[in-house]
Amino acid sequence: MSLGQELNERARQLGMPLSAHLDLTYRCNERCVHCYLEHDDKGEITTDEVMRLLEEMASAGVFYLVLSGGEPLMRRDLFDIIARARGLLFNVKLKTNAVMIRAAEARQLRELGVEQVQVSVYSHRGEVHDAITKLPGSLRRTLEGVRRMKDAGLRVSLANVLMRSNAADVVQVKRLAEEMGVQYTLDPTITPMIDGNTNVLSERANPEALRQAFRTPELVDDTDEYCAAPPSLMADDLDAIPCSAGHTSCYISPYGDFYPCVQFPVSCGSIRRQRFADIWRNSPQLEEIRSIRLRHLATCSGCAHGATCTRCPGLAFMEGDMRGPSTADCEKSYLRTGIESANMLQRAAAGHPAPFAGLVQIQLSSR
Repeated sequence: MSLGQELNERARQLGMPLSAHLDLTYRCNERCVHCYLEHDDKGEITTDEVMRLLEEMASAGVFYLVLSGGEPLMRRDLFDIIARARGLLFNVKLKTNAVMIRAAEARQLRELGVEQVQVSVYSHRGEVHDAITKLPGSLRRTLEGVRRMKDAGLRVSLANVLMRSNAADVVQVKRLAEEMGVQYTLDPTITPMIDGNTNVLSERANPEALRQAFRTPELVDDTDEYCAAPPSLMADDLDAIPCSAGHTSCYISPYGDFYPCVQFPVSCGSIRRQRFADIWRNSPQLEEIRSIRLRHLATCSGCAHGATCTRCPGLAFMEGDMRGPSTADCEKSYLRTGIESANMLQRAAAGHPAPFAGLVQIQLSSR
């Protein structure tokens, strides 16, 4: 068990929120085709509200703090917020598209002691990246921002999302990250919008692109191990927590709404009306989420992939049941190993075609 896993388990045992994701704004200078957020300002939490929230989160035990958006640099108080967060000893990670990062901003982030900056890059080709962000020249400006932050001594990571439009470019983006001396992550999942709208799911990569990504050595260190048949479920697996959302982590929207995760839109309270710790300790919604173990999931507890699946309870919730399967994750498990999930087998018996590429979009849009 890694140090991070030990910290997470200890926090769970103590009932503490180890990490929090705070979106400071949904406003953004890009309009990414796959984005799950609206970009209008419907009354963001004020600077004073953010500062009070930081105090409350620190008192409750939060250590890891992710500041994101939208584009967080759209808020003029961002650096004041980071300074206060660092003064409270939060480990701060910033998510940005880096378009607004100049040398001065890069230096200030380094001086404030930001632990890491994650930057979204969708292709090494400007025409592809810019078509996704809908901001002309965005790739050039983003990479300039990355270089400025790297020169300032910041740890930077390029974050990519696998889509239909950029599936051919993911290896080249990783090579670009290596050339720039920064880290790289690839997310193979397009999620519905936070309000449940599923139109963005049309941007999902096709099954063959997913399968190819799972078998590409440059993206997966040991493809044989990664794509191997999953081990049999053990008793410990059945008692495992499906996800850290609501157990040791949480999400706060720019309007003060408290959720288990940005991908798990179960409203648990509002920091504008309640103290952070009161929501964390007393929310009936969080209590229900914390009661769920793998053995309580009727379909997933009997699935061959139960021990290794990356099932997201938030995506399952948006499909209609937080105790049900997430079909996007079922599909990933199948494409990774070639072994059908329990969900796939049940749907095939009910007359659905298998493999069920596109089923997520069909099912969600029929809610």
